[in-house]
Amino acid sequence: MKIPPYALLLLATVLWGGNFVIGRAVSGNIPPFTLAFLRWCVAFIVFLPIAYRSVKREWHMLKEHWKIVFILAFTGVAAFNTLVYIALHYTTSINASLMNSSTPIMIYILSFIFLKEKLTSFQILGTALSLSGVLFIISGGSFASLVDFTFNKGDLIVVVAVFCWSIYSLLVKHFAGRLPGQSTFLVTIFIGAVMLLPFYLYEITTMTNAIHWHWSTIAAILYVGIFASIVAFLCWNHGVVQLGANKAGIYLNFIPVFASIFAVLFLDEQLHIFQIIGGLAVVAGVLLSSKK
Repeated sequence: MKIPPYALLLLATVLWGGNFVIGRAVSGNIPPFTLAFLRWCVAFIVFLPIAYRSVKREWHMLKEHWKIVFILAFTGVAAFNTLVYIALHYTTSINASLMNSSTPIMIYILSFIFLKEKLTSFQILGTALSLSGVLFIISGGSFASLVDFTFNKGDLIVVVAVFCWSIYSLLVKHFAGRLPGQSTFLVTIFIGAVMLLPFYLYEITTMTNAIHWHWSTIAAILYVGIFASIVAFLCWNHGVVQLGANKAGIYLNFIPVFASIFAVLFLDEQLHIFQIIGGLAVVAGVLLSSKK
């Protein structure tokens, strides 16, 4: 039975939306570097049998672009998710997921600055609208916060995380024909986990409160390691192949929708009017910027 591409893409966004909620839910029990390190260890173990042969077959391509592979491992594996997990100690999963949806806008900005790509009028308008939405969310809908520059540090950390993921996305797009997907993903997972190892060791040796290993703790790690990493990755890739990258990209806007639903249902987070307005502005800006 062939699964429709829209179903695969929706499932991927559901799983990624859940990642924000899990990160917030376990923030009082699992430190951020520990969660990120364990996530990628689980992902590597699960994905190794799937992609091992691809790595052996395509090793020469990975070796040729080893500098890019290391940058991908740092920005997309080690930095992005760790920063999100750190941010979720200070901000809500709703805020984090809403601001994360501005990633396409950050990519446009970086492409303009570093690759000298010209922005269309739609991209300029969409960028302005999305950035306004992000500022509205960060400020809590308060003009005074913007004037006084008093923001939640968790929200600012999410902005840095989005910057890292945008660099990762730009490099993946630029080297798409030279770096094979599955083997690159497996190798970057391994390198990213190695990068996180010293921070993980420091964290577990200096933490004042030990991790409580309930079944829910283990389930959370398995979720982010298997479902939010491997299953979502495979679903998204298959969906993109069938539907095309441009059409598939629109589905990323469902991530904050599902994250918000899960946060309200399972974390008792409140969905405020400033989040709705800011989120709509971000999504509208992304959709506007994607117009030809």
